Amino acid sequence: MRIGIFSGPAGKLFNVQEAIADARAAQEAGFPSYWLPQMPMGIDALTSLSHIGVAVPEIELGTAVIPTYPRHPIVMAQQALSVTSIIGDRLALGIGLSHKPVIEKQYGYQFDKPVRHLREYLEVLNPQLREEPVRVDGETLSARNPAMGLNAPVPQVLVAALGPQMLRLTGRMADGTITWMTGNRTLAEFTVPEISEAASEAGRPKPRVLAGLPVLCTDDIDAGMERASKVWQMYGTLPSYRAMLDREGLAGPEDIAIVGNESEIADRLQATIDAGADDVIVAEFAGNPDERLRTREALAALL
Repeated sequence: MRIGIFSGPAGKLFNVQEAIADARAAQEAGFPSYWLPQMPMGIDALTSLSHIGVAVPEIELGTAVIPTYPRHPIVMAQQALSVTSIIGDRLALGIGLSHKPVIEKQYGYQFDKPVRHLREYLEVLNPQLREEPVRVDGETLSARNPAMGLNAPVPQVLVAALGPQMLRLTGRMADGTITWMTGNRTLAEFTVPEISEAASEAGRPKPRVLAGLPVLCTDDIDAGMERASKVWQMYGTLPSYRAMLDREGLAGPEDIAIVGNESEIADRLQATIDAGADDVIVAEFAGNPDERLRTREALAALL
């Protein structure tokens, strides 16, 4: 079972040295990958991964995910290739649209025509990552740039795709998807078939599917669920995640969180793999050091 550590979405804001220590602990415990979100506050994910990659060899490093609107695809490609020139071919570049309230209220951009925006974004990003020149005059963005000239390894491009249009676009133009707040029935009956069919029609390899899930190992289920409802409350209010919860018939994010003992965690993570996920990236949300250690040990035992 491929389990990665998804660090940060439970509200922990690292400095770079803390992130290095966290990634090193994940590698030493045997986890094959380590993922950082790009938050509006705190450290920059790609910059941090360049430092983590130097200090922590071999483990796959990924962003989950960087919003596209505030970062032009030429700039994204330049930064990603700069990272791979330092750490090698271990980078998975996770990108996504983010959400209308974030893009418009925090960044001040218009969250306009998101599917077209992503298509035009990938029309620029992909060739720039492959060291090809671009000339795109799109409806949502334009780009003219020669090849980067870095001769660096090309990272995987993973897109946070949830709805049908986004999944089909991702299957045609990217290497895979990263989901969040998405249940097993949705993965098996919707996510995996949609993205796989689109990739096949485009003559592309089977896309990689990573399922992000909150996990807490505990015997106190009621307290764990209460903590989940507080930590993840925001995600039940954002329309794209709300739609995923509604597909599963779930009241809130706490209902998709994996809260239980070692055996229950093992069974539920295996069910997610059986639903079609290639990797599960786990957001631990322990409330104290003992729970944190127990959760990490329960996950490491499944590797």
